[in-house]
Amino acid sequence: MLYKLIYMFHADYSFLNVFRYITFRTIYATLSALILSLLLGYWIIPWLTRLQIGQYIREDGPPNHKNKVGTPTMGGSFILISVLISSILWMDPKNMYGWLVLLVTFLYGAIGFLDDYLKLIRKSSKGLKGWCKFSMQAGIAALVGIALYRYTGFDSRLSFPFFKNFLPNIGMFYIVLIILVVVGASNAVNLTDGLDGLAIGPIIIAFLSYLVFSYLAGHIKIAQYLQIPYVRGAGELSVFCGAVVGAGMGFLWYNAYPAQVFMGDAGSLSLGAALGMIAVISKHEIALILVGGLFVVEALSVILQVSFFKITGGRRVFKMAPIHHHFELKGWPEPKVTIRFWIIAIMLALLSMSALKLR
Repeated sequence: MLYKLIYMFHADYSFLNVFRYITFRTIYATLSALILSLLLGYWIIPWLTRLQIGQYIREDGPPNHKNKVGTPTMGGSFILISVLISSILWMDPKNMYGWLVLLVTFLYGAIGFLDDYLKLIRKSSKGLKGWCKFSMQAGIAALVGIALYRYTGFDSRLSFPFFKNFLPNIGMFYIVLIILVVVGASNAVNLTDGLDGLAIGPIIIAFLSYLVFSYLAGHIKIAQYLQIPYVRGAGELSVFCGAVVGAGMGFLWYNAYPAQVFMGDAGSLSLGAALGMIAVISKHEIALILVGGLFVVEALSVILQVSFFKITGGRRVFKMAPIHHHFELKGWPEPKVTIRFWIIAIMLALLSMSALKLR
């Protein structure tokens, strides 16, 4: 909206024409969110500490996590505030895709906030019941999926990395796909949030990737050249992705080892859902398996561990799940696990970028 207000005067001041470029506004959305996140963190973290909203550490967790007890959590709240403000300031207010992503981010953030509130403030509760949380997530994704499917001009074909001519149209089943992608991404990111800086690093990397994908998908000439689906208006999502990158860097300032604050469900659930939504809108939903490969592995490690435990009557595949705890118990220092997982996330993001040319 700030962009539209400033751009009103471009006829009088020609240098203001720069505000119509998505790349320019993406840069300033990133910087705005970064500054906001740093400032909000500086104010909110002491406030959370005074309220004694500290992290709960499970009894069967890694022994070295005991010293994290009491570290403020719900830090995802200042990520969300920064992202929402920066996006509204710099995105085109007429772009429906932008508002849909913001809506999903806010609603999933509300679910996460409620879960955090029940667990951390009403300490007698273990948070939202699993079925209740999943039902709300699926319901929101279904409503947004229906809205997208009915939106004039939206393409229900699937785009596969490395295959330029394989674009199957799955019709109304695309709504089911949206639910799977959004809910799956949300919970996979949530499972990854277990070490200092572990989740936010791959989140920044993934949103940087989709910043590029969104921009390319929304640029008709580049999309035609690369032979990827053109989605009119998808380029504006680059601004949102930039805001997440900036807010994420601001949060990492406080979340880097040893963490001064943790993200909590309010941040992880909402950012994962936003990532899933952008993957769907930019027509790079299958590529999310590659871009977010680290999140996929974390989620699969939990599924495999639980399933194997039940089938074998108590045996385990990993020392502990999610898999980052397995490496901790093997003796890797926490910062080493985090940095090595970041390196893997960067490698996967680069591999996904290569698919733009290898088609």
